[in-house]
Amino acid sequence: MNLSTLKGSLISTALLLFPASAFAEGYQVNTLSTRQLGMGHTGIGMKLGAESQFFNPAGMGFMHNKVEAAASFNAIFPECTATVEGKEYKTDNKASTPFSVFGAFSIFHNLKAGISVYTPYGSSINWTDNWPGATLIQSVDLAAYTVQPSVAWRILPNLSVGAGLTLTWGSVNLNKGLISGAELDAMLGMIGSDVRFGDVTPASVNLNGKAGVACGVNLGVMYDFSRNVTAGVNFRSKSMMKVKAGKTEVSYATSDPTILGLLSSKLDGISKTDFSAEMPCPATLGFGVSWHNSRVVADIDAQLTFWNTYKSLDIAFDGASQFDQHLEKNYHNSWLVRGGVEWKTTPRLDLRAGLMIDFSPCDKDFYNPETPGMTKIEPTLGLTFRPVPCLGVNVAAMYVAGVGMDNASYTSPGVLTGQPIKFTADYRLHSWVASVGLSLAF
Repeated sequence: MNLSTLKGSLISTALLLFPASAFAEGYQVNTLSTRQLGMGHTGIGMKLGAESQFFNPAGMGFMHNKVEAAASFNAIFPECTATVEGKEYKTDNKASTPFSVFGAFSIFHNLKAGISVYTPYGSSINWTDNWPGATLIQSVDLAAYTVQPSVAWRILPNLSVGAGLTLTWGSVNLNKGLISGAELDAMLGMIGSDVRFGDVTPASVNLNGKAGVACGVNLGVMYDFSRNVTAGVNFRSKSMMKVKAGKTEVSYATSDPTILGLLSSKLDGISKTDFSAEMPCPATLGFGVSWHNSRVVADIDAQLTFWNTYKSLDIAFDGASQFDQHLEKNYHNSWLVRGGVEWKTTPRLDLRAGLMIDFSPCDKDFYNPETPGMTKIEPTLGLTFRPVPCLGVNVAAMYVAGVGMDNASYTSPGVLTGQPIKFTADYRLHSWVASVGLSLAF
């Protein structure tokens, strides 16, 4: 294999995951309100004041207070396992910490405005350097941030509309293997070397990049059908995340001058390669209905994410168009169903419980371990304690149970041969989420 062919194959496999890891479904955050997390992160059909800016901006139009503010801080502790040829491999993850801050105020009795900052995507996963799927992914740390100014207008006593402008940007730091130990061992055998790497990944690449600001809208309508029944519709538009220039750096697991020279002669050029790419953050359409009286609130939401817009990932290389990539993803639309209940036990204490079912958009033949994209079942509990009427202390917890994905596979180009290599594993996922927050109303 000549140098140009090898370099093109390496760049393809190294950059396959970059933008997808940063913004794909496996890291869509469903912990943007401690209060609502306790009841299954519902809210499309609920009047949540400042926090309605995320769930349904129209709900802010029913706000009775002059000023409201809320903040939530979360810790996510995920663990994934992959069973390959009968042996189980576990991730070694650190906690992820998504957050949200919401503020809203009354302009007139029927006109409200607000601004919010939240992390719609963000997590990390570390499969370690030398697991069998290292050439697909070793580790990734990512974060996305959104600023959303919003306005809501209560047109009629029982009808409100709302809109927000979303400004989202992000960053990612990703590590993956370039060559497996088995591939390099075969190469060394051909030149008569008796050195063997076995399960050790000989060469890895670090990818570090930033996605520029992407614009979108968050729209909503809310209607009171009666004193006890409210329904809402929420639409968040698709926005394009664009990486204008990403940087790469190659590292090696050997100091042997002969092997290092062999690898570096073929791989060092990747460190000088800049790339650009873009991909959609898909649109979502949500429906919610709530039943409420003075002591109990129950809500059911259904949200459709239009992942079918993510059919492929296109990567362009500056000054090296011969290496441009068109990578098939083939996601399909998926539903997120949520339900929850809140019980106002006393004027100071509210108790909550809920459940989310998050259906996967990934097919088994396109399942990459950089995102734990299996269907998930997520029960939640929470409470609010008010030491004084204007202050609420919110606490919530969620358990995430993946339903599992057996015999899931992903096919990538072989580095040395250029021929497709199919990686197959049985995946399991579970995680705990802890959330605390404060809410103020005046």
